[in-house]
Amino acid sequence: MKKTLPLVAMLVAIAAAPALAQDAAPAEAVSADVYYIFNTLLFLIGAFLVMWMAAGFAMLEAGLVRSKNVTTQLFKNVGVFGIAGLMYWILGYNLMYPGDWTIGGVIGEIFSPKTIDAVASGVVDDGYSSGSDFIFQLMFCATTASIVSGTVAERIRVFPFLIFTVVLTGVIYPIEASWQWGEGWLSDMGFSDFAGSTLVHATGGFAALAGAIVLGARHGKYRADGRVQAMPGSNLALATLGTFILWLGWFGFNGASQLAIGSVNDAADVSRVFVNTNMAASAGVVVAIICCHLRYGRVDLTMVLNGALAGLVSITAEPLFPSIFGAVLIGGVGGMIAVFAVPLLDRFKIDDVVGAIPVHLIAGIWGTLIVPASNPDTSYVTQLIGVVAIGGFVFIASFIVWSVLKATVGIRADQEAEINGLDISEMSMEAYPDFVQAK
Repeated sequence: MKKTLPLVAMLVAIAAAPALAQDAAPAEAVSADVYYIFNTLLFLIGAFLVMWMAAGFAMLEAGLVRSKNVTTQLFKNVGVFGIAGLMYWILGYNLMYPGDWTIGGVIGEIFSPKTIDAVASGVVDDGYSSGSDFIFQLMFCATTASIVSGTVAERIRVFPFLIFTVVLTGVIYPIEASWQWGEGWLSDMGFSDFAGSTLVHATGGFAALAGAIVLGARHGKYRADGRVQAMPGSNLALATLGTFILWLGWFGFNGASQLAIGSVNDAADVSRVFVNTNMAASAGVVVAIICCHLRYGRVDLTMVLNGALAGLVSITAEPLFPSIFGAVLIGGVGGMIAVFAVPLLDRFKIDDVVGAIPVHLIAGIWGTLIVPASNPDTSYVTQLIGVVAIGGFVFIASFIVWSVLKATVGIRADQEAEINGLDISEMSMEAYPDFVQAK
């Protein structure tokens, strides 16, 4: 398919033109055993860095919700991670990589899934251990679910949310991810998403958007006169810590997605991914600062934190091919999105407590669509088809699940519980009991 270059991407195409492109990895200069060990180590290091992002999401969300909802938010993040681990093992991995999959195979492998077959004795010809691949892919699945948690905070009941997480991590995410990473139809078309700007981040964003629409806004957020009521978070120190933890984890998220470090070229590519990932985040911060000052005459720390995250999400679709200046430009646009998309959501009365929809959904789409500006093996049409297909599937499936839960078990806390805080009604314990007056 011949590529066309829209005007909106011309500047990025110039800036993101890669430096001397790395050739395909040559034959290993090390033994097959060492190649296997290096690649496996990359997966394992990437896995624990991405796992650490769960702590980042927990701290970010705990800081951005009000103090009366902190315990609930922390519990949801721990619950999400546990559910994702089990559901991806029981069902998700088999759906995401369906080459050996049959209905009977899934049932038969619930207690001895193929993902663990070669853990005890590695197969050198595979290039890395199956266990390292499984644990790395699992962390991406858990990340997708963590994105949803912050958007629907402060008014959703805990157990319906966990039920949704079961469906998202066991079925919805693995199916759409299989279209690309499982060598499905999008992969055959030439769609490219290096580490998951759409496959992970926009997917979480679409699921969150569906949840926010079905759930509705927090009580008092949008007033009858059209004004938007600010509801400041409880602890910006925690939110800032969470952002830095996520920033650190992103080096594993993007860097290990190179999937190999057993050759000189692979090692150079991993370092290039690290550099571009960091530069995009830095640009997101600086652009968010500038945009806040121009729009509001002051700097909003929460928008700056989201600017960093939006820069990271934007570069995730293609952190290898752009030049450093290209990465700065891509991340900088992400920072703009983090600032200017928030009022757009408020206009439609979509209540996103932590700003996950601008950061993960909109910036994820931006990062995916701009890939052809630096990667000559992709096309804008194919990238758009991928975004629309994944977005349509995830949003519709999520909307159906949220709606069924609403009609059956109910997903919304009652008004009194919401006003008093979900920590009391849902958890019967508070994160900051010393600040509560004795009755």
